[in-house]
Order: sequence, then structure tokens, then C-alpha cells
Amino acid sequence: MPRPQGRIMVAQNRKARHDYHLHDRFEAGIVLTGTEVKSLRLGRASLADAFATVDDGEVWLRNAHIPEYAFGTWTNHATRRNRKLLLHRKEISKLDRETSATGKTIVPLAIYFSDGYAKVELAIATGKKDWDKRQTIAARDADREARRELAARSRGER
Repeated sequence: MPRPQGRIMVAQNRKARHDYHLHDRFEAGIVLTGTEVKSLRLGRASLADAFATVDDGEVWLRNAHIPEYAFGTWTNHATRRNRKLLLHRKEISKLDRETSATGKTIVPLAIYFSDGYAKVELAIATGKKDWDKRQTIAARDADREARRELAARSRGER
């Protein structure tokens, strides 16, 4: 049976875009068990409290919630277990180097299937202060108002 082509989104971490300034992005494979893959294919996952760490030259996804597969047996997986991420050595060393600097962390942005393989999108991030968050919201609202005004003018001119 052929694998589905393209990118099929499973879960996104929308709060990360609000709470962090995102820098470099990486795509990593995930080491999963069979019931985890089946649960992901049903579109069930949460990255709300998830983060990634570099330990002994390996990258680990921690605190990501993939619920138990409903039709699984006693071989079902633990919902919040640590999952190994698959990256190239150069990418791992870059992540390690960047996160050893103070104030930077690795944040998962999305879990998706790419050409049938489960992937996670990671970003190196620095935390936003409260005023940064307010500033981002104000800029987004101003941009939305400007687009509305342009649309209203273009409709009125016709």
C-alpha cells in the first residue's frame, strides 16, 4: 500500500509562537512504538508542555502527550514518555551549542506526517517578556485593521 504523500498535520504548539522568539528551525524524525503511530494517525497528540533537550549527544522530546491507542492491548505505550529524536550530528551539535547559551531552549512547534513518516518541527527559542507579548498582539491588531481598511476602500471604489 503506498504511503500518503505530502504533509499531514497532527498537532501544533500555537502557544510557542506566542511565548517565544523563534530562531533556527529543524525537522527531526521521532522514534515511536506501534501504538503511538496509530494514535498519531488518528490525530491525537498535544505539545502544550513539551520541550526538547540534548543529553549525551542525543536529542529527546520530553513531556509530549500522545494518548493511548483506544484499541491497544497490554502493549500500549506510556502517554508522556521521553521520545528520541533523529537528527544529523551537525544539527545536534548546533542545538547543543545554542542551548548551552543562557536563555535559549528547544521548543517543538508541530508533529506531522511527511510522506508517511512521523516528524517533529523544532525551533531554538528565547522567551518573550510580557511587554514583548503585548507588543506582538498590538502589531498584529494594527496590521489586521489596516488590511480591513484597505479591503473596505477597494470595495467602495468599485
